[in-house]
Amino acid sequence: MSTPEPITPDSFKVQLSTLTAQLVGRALDAELDQWLNTHHGATSSTFAELKAACEAGVAAGWLCDREGGGIRYGRIFKAGPDLHGFSVDVVDMQDIAGPHHTHPLGEIDLVMPLQGDACFDGRPAGWLVCPPGSAHRPTVSQGRALVLYLLPDGQIQFTR
Repeated sequence: MSTPEPITPDSFKVQLSTLTAQLVGRALDAELDQWLNTHHGATSSTFAELKAACEAGVAAGWLCDREGGGIRYGRIFKAGPDLHGFSVDVVDMQDIAGPHHTHPLGEIDLVMPLQGDACFDGRPAGWLVCPPGSAHRPTVSQGRALVLYLLPDGQIQFTR
């Protein structure tokens, strides 16, 4: 039996590119939220593979390589054509609220619980799509979770 290839930033980008190709031209709205949870939700192979890649990246130190205010975070990829215009951030949060911000073009979040029944903004494992112009104070409750953020054009505005 062969040993699986280790997860690297390059292989992670390929995984994400396959997904972001399916998002091109779609509105960031409730319909996309439902579509992602139906086709790539918490019981799907996409979810399992992305969660495994994120856990491996955190363990290897190339994901969530910064820390502030009790949150580990990091932007692993800037927005570009290879990810169909999305940037990619991953955060590691446990029972904490992050800094308030606005999503000028929207935000797509993948919620991956690690401990307890962790929820992100009240949502369990799976996808959460925030429409353009939405804002929140991202909050993980009831445990610990990794959250992957896809931001169109990498746009986010932190509230002062």
